[in-house]
Amino acid sequence: MTCSPAELKKKGDDFRLKWEAFDSRADFDGFVEFAVMASSVSEFLGAHGLPGLHASAHALEKEVLSLFDACSQQELAPATRAQLGAQVYALCASLRAFVQGNTASIAERRVASAQALIAELRVHKKICFLTETPHAWSDLTQQVAYFGIQAQTLSLKNLDALDPSVSIVLVDSQGCGAGVFLATVQALRKRFAHSQLIGLNLTDDFDTFNRALGAGCDFCFAASTAHFSIMGTIVKWCGNEEEPAYRVLVVEDSKTASASIRRTLSEGGMESVAVSQPQEVLGSLQAFDPDMILMDMYLAGCTGLEVTRVIRQHAEFLSIPVVYLSADTNVALQVDALRLGGDHFLTKPFNPVVLNAVVKSKIERYRALRRSMFFDSLTGLLNHTTCKQRVSLAIAAAQAQGQALCVAMLDIDHFKQVNDSYGHAVGDHVIRSMAWLLKQRLRKTDEVGRYGGEEFLVVLSSSSAAQAQQLLDAIRVDFSMIRQTQLGASFSCTFSAGIAQWTPALSAEELVKQADAALYQAKRAGRNQVALQHPHV
Repeated sequence: MTCSPAELKKKGDDFRLKWEAFDSRADFDGFVEFAVMASSVSEFLGAHGLPGLHASAHALEKEVLSLFDACSQQELAPATRAQLGAQVYALCASLRAFVQGNTASIAERRVASAQALIAELRVHKKICFLTETPHAWSDLTQQVAYFGIQAQTLSLKNLDALDPSVSIVLVDSQGCGAGVFLATVQALRKRFAHSQLIGLNLTDDFDTFNRALGAGCDFCFAASTAHFSIMGTIVKWCGNEEEPAYRVLVVEDSKTASASIRRTLSEGGMESVAVSQPQEVLGSLQAFDPDMILMDMYLAGCTGLEVTRVIRQHAEFLSIPVVYLSADTNVALQVDALRLGGDHFLTKPFNPVVLNAVVKSKIERYRALRRSMFFDSLTGLLNHTTCKQRVSLAIAAAQAQGQALCVAMLDIDHFKQVNDSYGHAVGDHVIRSMAWLLKQRLRKTDEVGRYGGEEFLVVLSSSSAAQAQQLLDAIRVDFSMIRQTQLGASFSCTFSAGIAQWTPALSAEELVKQADAALYQAKRAGRNQVALQHPHV
């Protein structure tokens, strides 16, 4: 679970209170707020890796939305309200039971304190392979251990021994019939509300995957899938990466409408800022940096189309989604709005659940586009261009706050030999392993990117050279212990690193060059070590 039990408890309590507020009044406005909360709870559980609970919440959400039209026209029948209330309380009871069984707080996996730069992996995620061929997964169970993941292997006949705190259950279809596999997945889905279920060794065809997903699998792998691909999914799902809240700029000159929209967005877990004057839009885009704009079609002195046309003249805002809101149902107007840079058109009065769904889907695609622009596709780390930009930003922050700053360049030793001996697919896996370890062991305040090939750049804020060396040396030792396996062969890799400490006389380019010079110093000294480039050099 990537959210704390306290956070989950609060979500459940808020949901129950929202239902009770509606049930006491039985008015449409109260139902709307409850419906938005039902949608928010469903999305929350799905986003935080609780698939069993999410399935229950999603079924309830669909039931609530099916009553939307009926509730807008007349009060819900007492029997319908009673049935809905029973479902709400059943879900809340499931949430409480789950919280009570997971009361141990989840520690941060990266230490935020500048005085404690070595981030200990104090919390180990647990996974389990259910398989009749345990020897086939021995290499993978050993590999995941290097990333703080404890792996258990059990027979499908021994489900009672399965650890209830397991994060991922991987069900191997090899050696058991299709019926046994599907029955096992269905049983697991009922028992483990928080666990991700992965099907392994499946026949690569539509019907097989469809049945597995329908039974409760969250992901499926065909029999031909390489183990490092499966490992990538395991490491990703066991991570605690959390996306920042979605951010929406509301351009609306009606205070009442603006407040209603912002309340709806807030109940959906989104942040928002509202402006009423078209002239304020560009400044707000710069200051708030939103993921999307909700634009009223008719504003004081101009239309939403005209505002969007001005926005699209600025390259930095060219791709930001714009969704129009208007009571005007003129089709020609809507077509013009889309042709002039709009992304969607919603008519007023809007359904708040639909509004949140549209906003979130647009933001997800926008963020995916931004990730492709700023992040490396192989590792998920910052790409080369973004790395250099982050160094400049880190220098500006260090200068403003009077804090220390170090930049490090890391390079995997003898990497060409890995590619020549085992192939580029294995080489890519080594690079990903390095990226996973860096993301696990660095602090949230640090930046890490793939600078190029097998070379990485790390920006360590509030860190002296000695502290940076201590941290990277610990990571270096850990990386050298990871055993890579391929076709029965086993090997390990090391990396060298160079650290440069920033001084006010150094530009971003000069600081990176000094770190690179320190890296070559480590290489010349024999590799598998961390070298310092002192400020006076």
